[in-house]
Amino acid sequence: MSFEYFEETCNDYEKLLETEKGCDVIIYAGENENLKEIHAHSFIICARSQYFYAAFYNDWVEKENEKFIFKKPNIPSKLFEIILRFIYCGKIDLTNLQGPEILKLLMAVDELNIQSLISCIQGYLIENHYEFLQENLIDILQIFYHNELFTSLVNCCLDKIEMIFNSDKFIYLEASLLEFLLKQDNFDLNEIEIWEGLIKWGLAQEQELNQDVSKWNQDDFNIFKRILYKFIPLIRFYGISSKDYFDKVKPYEEILSKELQEEILNFHLDPEYIPTIDLFLPRYFIDSNFVNRKHFTLFASWIDGKRGKMCYKFNLLYRASRDGNMAAVFHAKCDNKGATIVVVKFTNSEQIVGGYNPLFWDSSNSVKSTNDSFIFSFSDKNNFQSAKVAYSNGCKPSIQNYSHCGPIFGVHDLYVIYSGGHIIWYHLGSYSYPTLNLPNRMDVDDFEVFQVIKK
Repeated sequence: MSFEYFEETCNDYEKLLETEKGCDVIIYAGENENLKEIHAHSFIICARSQYFYAAFYNDWVEKENEKFIFKKPNIPSKLFEIILRFIYCGKIDLTNLQGPEILKLLMAVDELNIQSLISCIQGYLIENHYEFLQENLIDILQIFYHNELFTSLVNCCLDKIEMIFNSDKFIYLEASLLEFLLKQDNFDLNEIEIWEGLIKWGLAQEQELNQDVSKWNQDDFNIFKRILYKFIPLIRFYGISSKDYFDKVKPYEEILSKELQEEILNFHLDPEYIPTIDLFLPRYFIDSNFVNRKHFTLFASWIDGKRGKMCYKFNLLYRASRDGNMAAVFHAKCDNKGATIVVVKFTNSEQIVGGYNPLFWDSSNSVKSTNDSFIFSFSDKNNFQSAKVAYSNGCKPSIQNYSHCGPIFGVHDLYVIYSGGHIIWYHLGSYSYPTLNLPNRMDVDDFEVFQVIKK
């Protein structure tokens, strides 16, 4: 039989740090009035940090009076003491640190190559200092986008890509970071907005260019083409509508190659045209006939309360107009596919309604109860201020599963009837969900069901 006393060992090492007995390392952390002398043991810091191990192994370290000397002016002494305590006893307390200090600490542990702390600190920063991240998206991306160890932090910043493109700091992006952003596929941003951001960035790189492109001569176009030449292939022109192309791209068309101009023209004029240039596919695409990425970003926030972060993929499972107005088809396409969201478009109206099932649809002729389902309504799908959402009160049934019916939310809160090739949605009371003041009967153009997959 074996016994383990990890806590006792950690406490002993912590005491060793505090007493400084046998220390053979002096670390000068911080600078000027914040400079502090910190003592440590070479055998411990070498064993716990690849940075210190490499320093001793490769003789990078200075030695004076039998003491090894490290100078770390870029790491504040307060933060270095936190790191050193973790090295000795595996303890770290971040609760009293503000966002800027946590960011500096993250940079420090990266420099010292303490990978377990990298994961811990970036997770803490994302969960507890989200507002700080929002306010400093571009600065954080400039620091970490090239480092694979910070994928979680970078992805968190990319979730707010619209804020990055609209930031006053956008024009100061390093070219390499702009290239990194344009290569991303999972954008909650329309392609024309990305094009407009690129134009804004390009104009800021050459102050002599007139902001009014109609006043440019051939030399101006040549200058602008040289500025943007490596970014043009990263724009997904197939994701830009004909109107937006004519209004916002065509004025700058001379910076595009003749081959690309012809390709785009053919694409817009001939729906069956097969591209000959290997352009990027459209960015993260949601196949819906009446809602867009911004709607799904809002749905995502209703699902988990993450302030609009697009943490999900939405895969189209069923579209009534495409797959058939029959309950059997709905169940064949949607049963046992996990969480789904249903979106319904009214006839001759911009109103949409729908609901979220966090469980799954099936044909078991049973009811299910959950507090996580909701129904929603947009009186005008183009006006996000008109959105309303109502969560299940947990009473049975939140969801009903019947083989002869389509999706049913609540008792009679929101459900579909297939009748003679037509689709009719009904709302006959607010039993399982608070009222959204919906009409009792809703003739609809179509409805869609999307599988919700956590990224």
